[in-house]
Amino acid sequence: MRILSGIQPSGKLHIGNYFGAMCQHLSLQAQNEGFYFIADYHALTSGPDPEQLRKNSLDVAMDYIALGLDTEKTVFWRQSDVPEVVEFAWILSCLTPMGLLQRCTSYKDKVAQGLSPTHGLFAYPVLQAADILIFNSDLVPVGADQKQHIEVTRDIAVKFNNTYGDILTVPEESILKSVAVVPGVDGRKMSKSYDNTIEIFEPENQVKKKIMRIVTDSTPVEDPKDPDKCNIFALLKLVASPEELSDWENKYRSGGTGYGTVKKRLVELMLDYFRPYRQKRKELEDDQDFVKKVLADGARKAGAVARETLDKVRKVTGLGA
Repeated sequence: MRILSGIQPSGKLHIGNYFGAMCQHLSLQAQNEGFYFIADYHALTSGPDPEQLRKNSLDVAMDYIALGLDTEKTVFWRQSDVPEVVEFAWILSCLTPMGLLQRCTSYKDKVAQGLSPTHGLFAYPVLQAADILIFNSDLVPVGADQKQHIEVTRDIAVKFNNTYGDILTVPEESILKSVAVVPGVDGRKMSKSYDNTIEIFEPENQVKKKIMRIVTDSTPVEDPKDPDKCNIFALLKLVASPEELSDWENKYRSGGTGYGTVKKRLVELMLDYFRPYRQKRKELEDDQDFVKKVLADGARKAGAVARETLDKVRKVTGLGA
């Protein structure tokens, strides 16, 4: 199957990004055809500084490659390097009912968070649909909060096919149900907008400081504790072996273990988990020409697929000669 997913270059990637989405992307590439892109067109909806956007895009590319993206097998590119998707988005916009977009909750949520209510933000789901449909994607791994946008994509694809013939592949979403929301250091969902993240590649001493200040309740050391309601235990689940996790669960329920002890072990496990990736990331920092070549090769391959789809779309819609 062809798997497609994109990630916005909106800042430093954190462990919520990794365990909530990136793990799934990287595991799916082994047995499938991966098409993964850096969504810099989408990032424009938040009005980023131009130079910062370019830097963030390169940083995300290095992060993905360091974390295990297969540069030989997986097509990996920067969204803006395949501009055919923007023309396709306009064609899809001319078919998309206003009511379909007005029902999308993401627009209202982002405006409530302070983003400017622009047409780009409102029409975001159409560009997302264009990203997916122009590459004939079979499966789109997304977070639960993006499920509605995949449903919009399917609706748009079906309407296009009913209007012009069976041209577009109608995709399925893949939501990783086994991974709960990754909590930030304050207990809320880990998010850059909450300033509660633990970045994947920040200095190890900073990782330690952040983990040691994770919010907990005031249960005394000697009392039993509920692991299912503990932010530290939720993070421990991501990096501990099943045997060790079972041991910690017993300690929680038996009492006599303080949160500070668990935090110290979480620091060790988190640093051990990401240390090999840190080394690879450092190597890429010193060889950015390789990263840029990966993106250029990916854009060439993705562009060829996009142009083939767009040629069919232009023909059936009456565009061009």
